[in-house]
Amino acid sequence: MTDNRPYPEKPLLTVGTDLPSPGASETLRQYLSAATSENTRKAYRSAIKQFEKWGGRLPTEQHSVIEYLLAKAPTLSVRTLDLHLTAMSQWHRYQGLSNPIDTPLVRKTMEGIRRSHGQPKRKAKALRLEHIATMVSHLRQLPSANKRCRDLALVLTGFFGAFRRSELVSIRVQDLVWEPEGLVIRMPRSKTDQNALGQTRALPYGAREVCAAMAIKDWLEVAEINSGPLFRPINRWDQIKDKPLSAGAINALLKTLGTSCGFDFVPELSSHSFRRGLSTSAARERIDFELIKKQGGWKSDATVWEYIDEGQQFNNNAAVILMEKMHLLLGGEQE
Repeated sequence: MTDNRPYPEKPLLTVGTDLPSPGASETLRQYLSAATSENTRKAYRSAIKQFEKWGGRLPTEQHSVIEYLLAKAPTLSVRTLDLHLTAMSQWHRYQGLSNPIDTPLVRKTMEGIRRSHGQPKRKAKALRLEHIATMVSHLRQLPSANKRCRDLALVLTGFFGAFRRSELVSIRVQDLVWEPEGLVIRMPRSKTDQNALGQTRALPYGAREVCAAMAIKDWLEVAEINSGPLFRPINRWDQIKDKPLSAGAINALLKTLGTSCGFDFVPELSSHSFRRGLSTSAARERIDFELIKKQGGWKSDATVWEYIDEGQQFNNNAAVILMEKMHLLLGGEQE
């Protein structure tokens, strides 16, 4: 019998296959659950709920999927629709049922929607060194030592370590390895290391006012944290909570900081502004490709080159040479 719940909390065993013994079944479910990240499962469950709220039911058929696409194409982004199709496709695959998402008509319809409604992906604003300096100057004036030390450590670590927000909020005190040259942060798992092979990020010591490693030391001392989550919520009474800071709080903090600093790009700020900022800032300073890639933990060379191209789009620009040539042709003096 098919389980018609929205994307299940635990992966379903495929219908029609030989099932293991009852004792092994739960272990198998645990391994299947570990094969997909919790964030992905949440996204899939949300997608299925939206499909059912529209009036769809699982299992579904080709005509219902196409009707859903036609109804939602004017209002939902192409990326969101792709996610919804992926969620429905995975649901049918887990159930061992015929997959209506794989039909040529559905795929052709979606391709037409991409061509008609596709838009460039909105990118987070890359924070420059001067932006981080402004944030640091503002934070150093905060009256609350707890907020001041935590946010300084978070901003400097996020930027110079090129961390994703999920990585930032998952750092534990036991993941910190102090060396004579600085701090090494061990990451048991990250977006590009789902198999938990282990990644590290090094934060070398630098001038105190800009040093992420020393900012973390200051935060640990002020907060009196010896174990557990590194970055934690602070309530309105300036009390530090025991739980880890939520991933969404990183975006909220950046937007609040951006507003306080008078930035005119606050809506474009997100946690990814740290990673884009480190890579593009390093590119402008002509830092070596391999060093940029290593610091951000990027697996894809293409992604790193994209950031480098963005950071150097005015330095490595044919128009600069041509403008200088035209300047001379018009009688201007060579500078």
